[in-house]
Amino acid sequence: MRYRTGICIAVICMCVLLTGCGNEKQESTKQGMAAIEALDYQGALTCFEKALADGENPELVYRGQGIAYIGLTQYADAAASLEKALSYCRGIPGSLEYDTNYYLAMAYYKNGEIDKALAVYDAILDLKKDKTAYCLRGILELEKDNYDRATADFDKAISLDPTDYDCLIDIYTGLERFGYKDAGKEYLVQAMAAGEQTINSYDKGRLYYYLEDYEEARNSLEQARDLGGGDAVLYLGRTYEALGDYNYAASVYVTYLEKHDDSPEILNQLGLCRMQKGEYQEALEAFQRGLAIENNSCLQALKFNEITAYEHLTQYKKAAVLMESYLQSYPDDSEALREYEFLKTR
Repeated sequence: MRYRTGICIAVICMCVLLTGCGNEKQESTKQGMAAIEALDYQGALTCFEKALADGENPELVYRGQGIAYIGLTQYADAAASLEKALSYCRGIPGSLEYDTNYYLAMAYYKNGEIDKALAVYDAILDLKKDKTAYCLRGILELEKDNYDRATADFDKAISLDPTDYDCLIDIYTGLERFGYKDAGKEYLVQAMAAGEQTINSYDKGRLYYYLEDYEEARNSLEQARDLGGGDAVLYLGRTYEALGDYNYAASVYVTYLEKHDDSPEILNQLGLCRMQKGEYQEALEAFQRGLAIENNSCLQALKFNEITAYEHLTQYKKAAVLMESYLQSYPDDSEALREYEFLKTR
């Protein structure tokens, strides 16, 4: 069973909450969005139903409803709600409508409707040149085996902001996922050369990390360790793991956690590091410590890795019970479905 590695990101990105409300009171809508931030998607839907009954702004309500359905992995329902939200747009689209369209594209994609997702990005780009839309459309083009179209979009995204290293890393990971790792690395090499005089040690370190030059990555990230916060610590620890020094990697994570509030991302990575060392009980404790954090953006990975730890501890019955619960929250996880079938035989 594979672990869930990497830096965790929120499934639901709260880009825009309640803009465009005027002076109207939107109490139930606000409560629904707060519930989404707390990852209480079912509670959010209850709030939005009340908001509709109370006559609150339907564009905001249906948008929130769509986001909640994404959180529940009910993507067809999410798309239907987001389409309703957009139907209330009058005049020139604003930031709220653009944000809703990004969620709609996500819902289409997750529901297997790639052409519809592409059409959303097309519509966005017909109205404005947006690096995020170019990047995401390019990744979908890779999924359709349209390499030339994908790289054309990536080139446009980079031309709009050559120093957006988050975007560059997304481009690299997309190309790597679809078998174009060398092409992805070329983008990173070009970015490194173009930003030679201005790139900071954190960005340089993570670009070296993806280029698999772990010695240079370590040197840069050590410089960034005290400046880059938790993200720099994550990359530094993962670099030591790539170099095979799991003991020092674990000490990097532990030292950070001793000085700062608990981070679900770092606890997840610490648990993964402990797993590599065969310290399964300590790994389990790290995952469970991460799971205890409220408003947790790493919840799915932590839950999956907790189950893996129980498997390694040969507590198969406990792992199977947790996997059944996990699949209720994430029914579209095909790897987890296969693993559940295995656990039921143990």
